[in-house]
Amino acid sequence: MRPRTLAEVVGQRHLLEEGRPLQRALSAERPHSMIFWGPPGSGKTTLARLLAGASGWRFLKLSAVLAGVKDIRASVAEAREARERDGQGSVLFIDEVHRFNKSQQDALLPHVEDGTVVFIGATTENPSFELNNALLSRARVYVLKALLPEDLEGVVDRALADAERGLGERGLVIKPEARALLAAGADGDARRVLNLLELAADFAEDVAPSSSSSPSKSEPESEAGRIDVDTVRQVIEGGVRRFDKSGDAFYDQISALHKSVRGSAPDAALYWLARMIDGGCDPLYLARRIVRMSTEDIGNADPRGLELAMNAWDAQQRLGSPEGELALAQAVVYLACAPKSNAVYTAWKAALDDARKLGSAEVPIHLRNAPTRLMKELGHGAAYRYAHDEPDAYAAGEHYFPDGVPERRYYAPVNRGLEIKIGEKLARLRQLDEAAGKARGRDGEG
Repeated sequence: MRPRTLAEVVGQRHLLEEGRPLQRALSAERPHSMIFWGPPGSGKTTLARLLAGASGWRFLKLSAVLAGVKDIRASVAEAREARERDGQGSVLFIDEVHRFNKSQQDALLPHVEDGTVVFIGATTENPSFELNNALLSRARVYVLKALLPEDLEGVVDRALADAERGLGERGLVIKPEARALLAAGADGDARRVLNLLELAADFAEDVAPSSSSSPSKSEPESEAGRIDVDTVRQVIEGGVRRFDKSGDAFYDQISALHKSVRGSAPDAALYWLARMIDGGCDPLYLARRIVRMSTEDIGNADPRGLELAMNAWDAQQRLGSPEGELALAQAVVYLACAPKSNAVYTAWKAALDDARKLGSAEVPIHLRNAPTRLMKELGHGAAYRYAHDEPDAYAAGEHYFPDGVPERRYYAPVNRGLEIKIGEKLARLRQLDEAAGKARGRDGEG
């Protein structure tokens, strides 16, 4: 059922509508090197074949999972021979091109540059991370999208009607609600929806009554030739949504979860948590990220957020799945609803930046430890003011930064949650510092 013409291609309207770049490439006499980046079953191989066919060029295919430098050289030799013998150009299509290492990509590069082959790569991974700059700069990247449910329903209808390549000779029909369920179960993947349809067709025929007996009025609608909802449910049972534990889908989804929590959207946060759990993400990885959210985006506006996140992590470790996942959900909802502050996060980054830039400034002598007699004789800690002996347990005007390093103010509490009170306290302490400074000035110490 692979499309043989552009008219049979479903989806990717953003690339294939009249006047769009890829549509123009399909009508050109000479295709250009390109990379198709998109999820499984979105039409990458199909479009590569159509491009070669539209230009009348040879279509050579390699899988980066199995091929090596030797296979690249063999394909290049075949392309060179075809050009010298027939004047025919060649498209070299490399599926899963992100699996090629640097040496394999380098082996391909000169033959792309001299025009021996037009390179078309297909990848489910971000090519800017997986391909070297030299190869990437010589190919245009086209981003394909997962197919919409209505696109997949069209694929199902076409397969049921096509007697040559599909299931048309079986005379099967599918109920509209069963077709919609089948499309939803395929999760944007045309290849998957066709596989599921074939399974559903086989299952419907296996359980159908024999043709010699006529179904009674009490029999369900899953008679011979009909694919119903129950049939589809049985073939898609246990299927998982599109998810890659190390690819872009993974990082995009954890980003969506984090940003939903930061944006105080508990329902969206629960959705993305469910998507990742359903897709097979390690719950302990999610627990670590939830702890990070509690410190980066809630911080001291509600310190209970960190406590709840740690408790959820502990519950997941103790209970495992699925029981522990409810604790993760509880933590995510709490953090999403909590007052937000990134004051500690920004303060830490600023302090770390100074620590790296200002060098190994010495600890002031009054703050140094003095565990030995020699250290005491050298004055270590001699001028230190013990805060608990000071009024309000605060040594007003004391200096804690290294000598020569100006006083920094990294932490700026926000006007939300507990940080309202923290900010008020810090403001009062600064007033005490200012008063102590003025007093030293009056005493001739300033």
